[in-house]
Amino acid sequence: MTGPRRRPDRGRPHAVYLAIGFPPAAKSSAYRMRETANRLYAQGWDVTVLTIRRESWEREFGLDHSLSAGVHPAIRIVEVPLERAELDTEVRHFSRARSLDPAAWATRARHEHLTTFPEPSFGGWAPALTEAVLRLHSSDPADLLVTTCAPYVTLAPTWALWEKHRVPYVVDFRDGWSIDVVNGVEAFPPGSIAGRWESRVLGAALEVWTVNDPIARHYRERHPAIAGRVHVVRNGYDDDSVPTGARTPDPVAGLRFGYLGTITFPVPLLAAVLAGWRTARAADPLLGNATFELRGHIGAGAAREDNAYAEMLRAAAGDGVRFGGPVPKAGVAAVYGGWDALVFIVTGGRYMTSGKVYEAYASGLPVVSAHEVEHDASDVLAGSPLWTGAVGADADRLATSFRTAARLAVTATPEQRAATRAGATRFARAAQLDPAIRRVTGAVT
Repeated sequence: MTGPRRRPDRGRPHAVYLAIGFPPAAKSSAYRMRETANRLYAQGWDVTVLTIRRESWEREFGLDHSLSAGVHPAIRIVEVPLERAELDTEVRHFSRARSLDPAAWATRARHEHLTTFPEPSFGGWAPALTEAVLRLHSSDPADLLVTTCAPYVTLAPTWALWEKHRVPYVVDFRDGWSIDVVNGVEAFPPGSIAGRWESRVLGAALEVWTVNDPIARHYRERHPAIAGRVHVVRNGYDDDSVPTGARTPDPVAGLRFGYLGTITFPVPLLAAVLAGWRTARAADPLLGNATFELRGHIGAGAAREDNAYAEMLRAAAGDGVRFGGPVPKAGVAAVYGGWDALVFIVTGGRYMTSGKVYEAYASGLPVVSAHEVEHDASDVLAGSPLWTGAVGADADRLATSFRTAARLAVTATPEQRAATRAGATRFARAAQLDPAIRRVTGAVT
């Protein structure tokens, strides 16, 4: 375990923040983690972040050091030397068993993880994380622990610290464990091993945070005894991700549409978006020479930018589609500022919310939605006059949305754009986090 052991100011209460994927990890959840730590510090806490070593993220989506630049310098970061062995593509590191039968090796590894904690890819981390949390507490006692999931294995050290030292804790579930947010069904029954873990840990939690109302309702109904402790703390957007102004659309030079986010949605959904774009571009002179740029991560580990998504985007180059790669956090606002309209693509339904929906709203740009009609993103965007509406994965209806967005791009007034940005302010990250942190602070200190 690496990192400083003593806090600079022992007069402030101490919050340990268990956040796997904290900056500089290039993950969308890192935005929420960064701001949670910053808002805790701003409200009077000394904060120690416990995460895994940064080299581990180089194997997955990579690192974004511009994310780290926004972490308050007084926040300590302690790294536990953990990694996902299955993402290591260096064959010289492979065991004989992995070399001879990679699939069987991966199956055995998942089974071994499950014997420690009921999570197939991360369960084996439970002992090391528990030891790290207890060691940190012994050297610098915690007054509060905030644990953010996924991975859900962080619940193991959270429970251990409560059992041994009765340190109050908050579980930031984000998407939720026992609900499959993509398919909208129960992920596991209450009586399963995972179900018993969830019931035990949530039962003693000071608060449970989720990112939207449907997930919160799921937990209130599943665990009625804690219903009053389940709170919605939406992802929101960061101020530094919003463009300061809008470019002037130029249909003659070509309107610019863009998507920013991790490309992990179903392949058929991307196919429908590209088909809708192709139809709209061919049918509408306003889109005749328009471009559609997709930015973000495609694939992790060995599959990074080498999968079906990448092939589809390359094949669509003749339709003005191009892939521009990931965007560092420091460059997000400038990327949005270079587009005339946004395309928001996300899987799932009413239980699913993407953090990017808040940035899309706050950008003040027209937004094309490629997701189910009954989706939490629809509830967020419903207040925007520049939203074209949710139409599912129907290519023809998406084509109509693209054409509507093109007209909005050239006709929207500065006043309409300003009103749209103003309407999004309730989703600013600080506006979502601050009330929750004040509530927890008042209960603990």
